[in-house]
Amino acid sequence: MEPDLITGFLEYLIHQKKYSGHTATSYETDLNQFLYYVHQQYEIDSIHQINHSVIRSWVVELLNSGIDPRSVNRKLSTLKTFYKYLLKESLVQKNPLLKVQAPKTSKRLPTFVEEKGMKMLLERELFTNDFIGARNKLIIELLYCTGIRLSELLGLLESDVDFSRKTLKVLGKRNKERIIPMVVELEKSIINYLNLKVRSGFSNPELVCSDKGVKLYPKFAYLVVNRFLSMVTTIDKKSPHVLRHTFATHLLNKGADLNAIKELLGHANLSATQVYTHSSIERLKNVHKQAHPKS
Repeated sequence: MEPDLITGFLEYLIHQKKYSGHTATSYETDLNQFLYYVHQQYEIDSIHQINHSVIRSWVVELLNSGIDPRSVNRKLSTLKTFYKYLLKESLVQKNPLLKVQAPKTSKRLPTFVEEKGMKMLLERELFTNDFIGARNKLIIELLYCTGIRLSELLGLLESDVDFSRKTLKVLGKRNKERIIPMVVELEKSIINYLNLKVRSGFSNPELVCSDKGVKLYPKFAYLVVNRFLSMVTTIDKKSPHVLRHTFATHLLNKGADLNAIKELLGHANLSATQVYTHSSIERLKNVHKQAHPKS
């Protein structure tokens, strides 16, 4: 397969679509897997030889090998983006994916922590009073009180905190900035943490840092979240993204406008936010079942 096509595609993702390097790498992996398959199975070495039947056979191969339909659809999404690029650059004349149907997937509701669990976590004395304790608590509070992604948390700088306006400046996907309000308790936690950070002799620009005063890496933050969520909930997933789900679900349950939640989360489309309405409906069903005399 023409290597220049892939190189051009990746440059397009990063420079024009403003995708992160991590996302571009994922696309490259999916694309290389597909191209390896078509070469091995059909001895195809040109993009012009690929048709919808070839892509369908790849989808079947993935499903038969036990790949989850959601993962298969993600790989198909990579191919769709690739062909949009090829069409845009007039490198192909037809899109074979128009005749390929994505596998059906079961709808999964976002996993979240109940309000009583989060209240227990943040109000009980579960965190130590030193720098490490303040840092661990801040990781939890930032994710839960703002709904930011883990990558956004790791990228926060001290200069992104505006105490006069009580806001945080967050750099999201595709380098899109958004402003998120800070609740009083989060502001207090940041002030306490920054004081302890200075006393510890750390001066790195990142807001949240490691025990040694350097930028956090994703696994570190994940382990902190997993450890403390394990103290207050029995849900299977205990990741930073669960706190993002929790943020959105709790806002919706309290009557927040869906469009406002969309802006806070940094979603490009409302459809991505609407998944949380299902969680709200399930909560209402449980309330109805427990309270209604005829239930």
